[in-house]
Amino acid sequence: MADSKAVQIIKEDLWRSNPVTVQILGICSTLAVTNIFLNTLIMGLGLTFVTAFSALTISVLRKVIPQRVRMMVQTLVISSFVVIVDISLKAYVPDISKSLGPYVGLIITNCIIMGRMEAFASSNTPGLSFWDGLMSGIGYSWILLVIAFVRELLGFGTMLGVQIMDPLMHSIGVSTGWVQWSFMIMAPGGFFMLATFIWISNHLFAIRAANKGA
Repeated sequence: MADSKAVQIIKEDLWRSNPVTVQILGICSTLAVTNIFLNTLIMGLGLTFVTAFSALTISVLRKVIPQRVRMMVQTLVISSFVVIVDISLKAYVPDISKSLGPYVGLIITNCIIMGRMEAFASSNTPGLSFWDGLMSGIGYSWILLVIAFVRELLGFGTMLGVQIMDPLMHSIGVSTGWVQWSFMIMAPGGFFMLATFIWISNHLFAIRAANKGA
């Protein structure tokens, strides 16, 4: 029974009820950090860590947390793990920490985390709650990583700091090299990529629903 529920969580969090493309949550960080792939990867790992361990903690404490203060307790637990992430980034990858700026701290207010605490962790076992938090974080991260891949590649012509598009252009005979798409590294580029991704996912959902109906 637990195995089937775990599989259901994977399907829901990674695709059917994806927090970014379906629930439209976490949009600030989606637009702000996805112009650099490495920054997006670090943000995704940080949010996944916070979501998974916050869900585990809230689930363990769910029977002793008074209902009237549950939101405050959830915020306190989430902020504790965010502080761990923030301190770790400043200690081990200070340049990335500086480029992410306030968005690491804003993980505390990310609706994805608060939503999973209320909707799942507060009423399920620790194991399933941890799994749900982990899958929700991964569901958030993989969408952002795809968006960041396209934005950095078209906007800077690089991937993880390595120039890719210039050598590619020269190899096919384009002497001017890659002309950077400045639009892609600006906020409107993030809006465009996110909207495109949502449109594609909705189109696939519609096709699947039509096939089932047939």
